[in-house]
Amino acid sequence: MVIPSRWLWQDPGLLGQQAVAPPAADRSLVSEMRDVVGRRHVLTGTAATQRFSKGYRFGEGPVLAVVRPGTLLEQWRILQLCVAANVIIIAQAANTGLTGGSTPFGNYDRDVIIVNTGRLRGVHLLRGGNQVLCLPGTTLHELEQRLKPLGREPHSVIGSSCLGATVVGGICNNSGGALVRRGPAYTQFALYAQVGADGALRLVNHLGIELGRRPEEILDRLDRGSFTDADVATVEGLSASDGGYPDHVRQINEGTPARFNAAPLRLFEAAGSAGKLVLFAVRLDSFPADEQTATFYLGTNDPAIFTKLRRHILSGFSHLPVSGEYVHRDAFDIAAKYGKDLFLAIKYLGTERLPALFAMKARLDNWADRLPLLPRNFSDHLLQWCSHLWGKHLPSRLLHYRDHYEHHLILKMADGGIEEARAYLASLFPSATGDFVECSPSEAADAFRHRFAVAGAAVRYRAMHSDRVENIVAIDFALRRNDLDWVEQLPESISQSILYRLYYGHFFCHVFHHDYVIAKGDDPIEIEEKMLALLDQRGAEYPAEHNVGHVYHAKKPLAQHYAALDPLNIFNPGIGHTDRNGRPPAIK
Repeated sequence: MVIPSRWLWQDPGLLGQQAVAPPAADRSLVSEMRDVVGRRHVLTGTAATQRFSKGYRFGEGPVLAVVRPGTLLEQWRILQLCVAANVIIIAQAANTGLTGGSTPFGNYDRDVIIVNTGRLRGVHLLRGGNQVLCLPGTTLHELEQRLKPLGREPHSVIGSSCLGATVVGGICNNSGGALVRRGPAYTQFALYAQVGADGALRLVNHLGIELGRRPEEILDRLDRGSFTDADVATVEGLSASDGGYPDHVRQINEGTPARFNAAPLRLFEAAGSAGKLVLFAVRLDSFPADEQTATFYLGTNDPAIFTKLRRHILSGFSHLPVSGEYVHRDAFDIAAKYGKDLFLAIKYLGTERLPALFAMKARLDNWADRLPLLPRNFSDHLLQWCSHLWGKHLPSRLLHYRDHYEHHLILKMADGGIEEARAYLASLFPSATGDFVECSPSEAADAFRHRFAVAGAAVRYRAMHSDRVENIVAIDFALRRNDLDWVEQLPESISQSILYRLYYGHFFCHVFHHDYVIAKGDDPIEIEEKMLALLDQRGAEYPAEHNVGHVYHAKKPLAQHYAALDPLNIFNPGIGHTDRNGRPPAIK
């Protein structure tokens, strides 16, 4: 099937009209939204909305309401009401981001409505599962489970999927993940809502799937799954993944990063949109699952050894690693104590239950905050106390490497790459400064669980030690592919303000995450600005994969991308420290 043109539909009732914002006290919009989705799915008041309006790590602000549509058609009707009422719309999936990019931040010039897509779940297998179509609330874990019986995998199978992140969230944020061979989450096929410069709400079908012409027909067919492979087109020149990344990451002598959030080549409509469009579905490639894998745990006190290893594997191996996760010993230690409950939850309850557990945690904190005798972040105190009741949770060999080595690397290889790695590692180790061990399956699983517990450990430490901690400065950045010196050296003027530094990252992509626990009384914003200036001097790009959110400034190409997608600044205004105010429609 060949699609002759891309379909564009607009609501003629909105053309040329500029809605007037109602007073904040006017509850008519809330009533109208309840008529669409039902009363229980429109939340108001701080207690009911806080788990949606407060970011996992950063950012929060007041909202008029949180609405949770149950069908794509309901979501469309909610958007029609919100655009007509001239309110700010913040589309949100799992709210697992680390930079506050899917929550409000401070006050705005209009009321804010959060449209949470958590109820809009569904995976449609296309062409025998070689491609998939995902609705906006679909989690990476759900997609992984649908593909597993077919011997296939989604773009990401570890890392953010452990926290209940969604497929669409990854596309919107160009999320990179841990998998070396697959690059950032990316597609040029999407179905989305957009408001143009004329004020008209449009449903844009760029899925390459024949679904009809009018929004109601398109969305109803998607809700019912009423389409077949015969309706799916091959559109020449468009891609459902970043297929060039494996060659790109191998270019170790290039003076630019392998990947970063605002890379212009990976900004395309929904990809990198960061909430400036409202997505209804995305079409993505899937990938063959590896038949056999092996995980190696490496330790060294000489970072030059890891530099040599990275360059040799990327340039000389026939097979790229599946992943290569770096952890510094200090991050290992903090996660062992303050990420223990997350580790245990992943291991014994499974990733599919984590979103529900996070929701329960938020509700418990809402309740506890109303009781003056209980500490703030009560759930963190409770979980931390409970984790102490559990004995040793990490394998003995990992603890041995912690005791002997400062720098740790979890290297996972597949199929033919396993023997390549065994032979090369045996030629490097053991040495005076390092060693390696091939993990058992249970050790490998625990090593990766521990690595991903690191990301939340600083947040827990802050909650437990608010008397000592001013805040956290979290920076994710990409070094140039040809950088040899990747270990940070901070001047005393900065380091004296830091209680702990947590260093971890995706080593072969040269993407690093640094979490700094700032001492009470010091200025985190001033410290962050100094750190970013140091990264600028090194030619690094930031953020690498967590989106600019309300932490980073969007650089010019990214800010232009946002403005082109959302000319009236209706969707997620202020993202990346861009303009927060609305703009009037163009007058014809």
